Amino acid sequence: MDLKGRRVLVTGAGGFIGSHLAERLVELGAQTRALVHYRSNGSWGWLDSSPRKADIEIIAGDVCDRDCVVKAMRKTDAVFHLAALIGIPYSYDAPAAYVATNINGTLNVLQAARELNVERLVHTSTSEVYGTARRVPIDEQHPLQGQSPYSASKIGADKLAESFFLSFALPVVTIRPFNAFGPRQSARAVIPTIISQCLAGEVVKLGSLHPTRDFNYVGNTVDGFIRCAESKEAVGQTINIGSGNEVSIEDVARRIIKIVGKSVEIRQEQKRSRPETSEVERLIADNSMAMKLLGWKPTICLDEGLRLTIDWIRDHLDEYRPGTYSV
Repeated sequence: MDLKGRRVLVTGAGGFIGSHLAERLVELGAQTRALVHYRSNGSWGWLDSSPRKADIEIIAGDVCDRDCVVKAMRKTDAVFHLAALIGIPYSYDAPAAYVATNINGTLNVLQAARELNVERLVHTSTSEVYGTARRVPIDEQHPLQGQSPYSASKIGADKLAESFFLSFALPVVTIRPFNAFGPRQSARAVIPTIISQCLAGEVVKLGSLHPTRDFNYVGNTVDGFIRCAESKEAVGQTINIGSGNEVSIEDVARRIIKIVGKSVEIRQEQKRSRPETSEVERLIADNSMAMKLLGWKPTICLDEGLRLTIDWIRDHLDEYRPGTYSV
């Protein structure tokens, strides 16, 4: 599917990845509509400050409201479904909210896409559904393991998407990003947490330091979304989008400290650690399917992405609370 001139919808477009994706779609010439979470103050999330917002049709609503989803999806050719509750620590406190948004909300999107004969639906998964790696690198056939209420809710959403493809031939692609990072990401994620603390003071407080992650710059991730929508061969598939590189939390913290150029202490805090059996110890993507089916590969490496993210957070540090643990 050539997206130029096509009518597309992005759910969760006010968020970190969603706002970058909506902007890229405009740049590609797509007629872009954004569904952002309704807020009583009228905010559109990151699209408030987007240089492309004048070119985006923005609708405020909630994926938990089926009528809202149908209204937003009418007369669209392709849908990118990113709307979700994403914070892992908060999922320990409010698991029902994760079921409502991530499972029931996804069901609303799937049903609307089926009823309205959408040509392509790109559903967003997460590498967290794999849990701690049983083998590496992690391919798409790796067992799924719900080690947090968040990951369990995303497994449920992924299986619903799979069922709509197998039961109703809905043209859905499930994209499974590994640890995206970059400008606009909140401090609920570890890289902005490290950067904001490092820029604001001399101590970086973290939970477990030894777990490893496959960090992938947001521009690379957005490119994966675009290619999933464009590729006919991707329909019915689940596709990892990750760098294929593994780095520990401690190592990425030390890389950031070196780039910032400060003397900073790394200090562990128990309250920032996940429950022992909920911690995902190791994530590293096998991205060979993305390379084969989509012709995708990461173009921005970890260190370059960290520099870009540091520069952005430095200019927006007042939007972070470095002394507060964000869940």
